[in-house]
Amino acid sequence: MTSAAGLGGPHGSKVVAVANQKGGVGKTTTAVNLSASLALSGRRVLLIDLDPQGNATSGLGLKGKDPGSATLYEVLNDEGAQLAGLVRPTSVEGLFLVPADRHLAAAEIELIGAPRREYRVATLVASIRGDYEFIVIDCPPSLGLLTLNALVAADSLLIPLNCEYFALEGLADLVETLGRVRAGLNPELHIEGVLLTMSDDRTNLGQQVGRDVREFFGDRVYRTVIPRNIKLAEAPSHGQPAVCYDARSRGAEAYIQLAGEFLERNRRSLSFGS
Repeated sequence: MTSAAGLGGPHGSKVVAVANQKGGVGKTTTAVNLSASLALSGRRVLLIDLDPQGNATSGLGLKGKDPGSATLYEVLNDEGAQLAGLVRPTSVEGLFLVPADRHLAAAEIELIGAPRREYRVATLVASIRGDYEFIVIDCPPSLGLLTLNALVAADSLLIPLNCEYFALEGLADLVETLGRVRAGLNPELHIEGVLLTMSDDRTNLGQQVGRDVREFFGDRVYRTVIPRNIKLAEAPSHGQPAVCYDARSRGAEAYIQLAGEFLERNRRSLSFGS
């Protein structure tokens, strides 16, 4: 296993939350395919499915596997629990998953009165940070308690943003939440990057949205743009990331390019292979 010494986070790895409270922006597609692409590049990666819909879990072909075993929902309700027992290998070498199911939805309600409720995921992640080079958290499409937990646990936030008319709608709320988390819960949290998704460069609208987003976020917007691509939509039904389902498709090639850009951006703070 590649040594995790010297990696970007304070405990030897980097934790990235993939979040946008607006649904249908390619959030889970990004979490799954970025994680898989990083694993295919030789990194050891853990993807945590924190969405009760469990789309990342089904997208990796693990939905319904190991019935009766403990779930993320159960360990979130146990302050002394460890995350390691929930980790499952995937079909992608080097990529591991903490799966989710619909029971996770109850956690938002049950944790409301719990002590240190915002730190439950951070505590779980801290127990296994040294085992992975990157930990990616797929958040639900909301700014509720689960997403808040992810932001408290993460070093950085990756924001997928689709190239449509309402792309920037609600983004101010996410940025405001980021500010509140930094002020009171996780001062080190920063924006990893903004990723334009579902782009159709044949339309004036897509081009305009791209210009607007780059004007707003500057160089935090990735150069890589994810196109609209049928293979990205097909791959989850086969239980595979698109980068494995059809590596030559435009969507898969874009996510492989994104992983390269992601690693390049982190080159100064990450040290691999030691």
